[in-house]
Amino acid sequence: MPRLVRAVRIGHRVTIKCGVQLWDGVRIEDDVFIGPNATFTNDPFPRSRMHPPLFERTLIKRGASIGSGVTLLGGITVGENAIVGAGSVVTGDAPANTTVAGNPGRVLKNRFSSTNESPIPRS
Repeated sequence: MPRLVRAVRIGHRVTIKCGVQLWDGVRIEDDVFIGPNATFTNDPFPRSRMHPPLFERTLIKRGASIGSGVTLLGGITVGENAIVGAGSVVTGDAPANTTVAGNPGRVLKNRFSSTNESPIPRS
């Protein structure tokens, strides 16, 4: 059973556009961009009457970019430097350094397939 989490944590140099609602259990690391009207859910079983309400931990890792109108289900991780395309519905983890899009969100490509360099320098 997932651990109950009651906090929103936002890192440094994070851009959150208008219309974004952050719920309990969301953690956003440094250098993240979240486009307008992105939706974070915290219930792994929406509208289910069989499970008590849970607050799933959602983690957006360093350097990730979430497009406009994206829906992220509770309990997922968007990997470091991942891009989630506008209007996508992310139902599972998005691996690091990938572009994810669609409904449900699928990996379209690896962003740094020729090199493993990160676009954001580490300090």
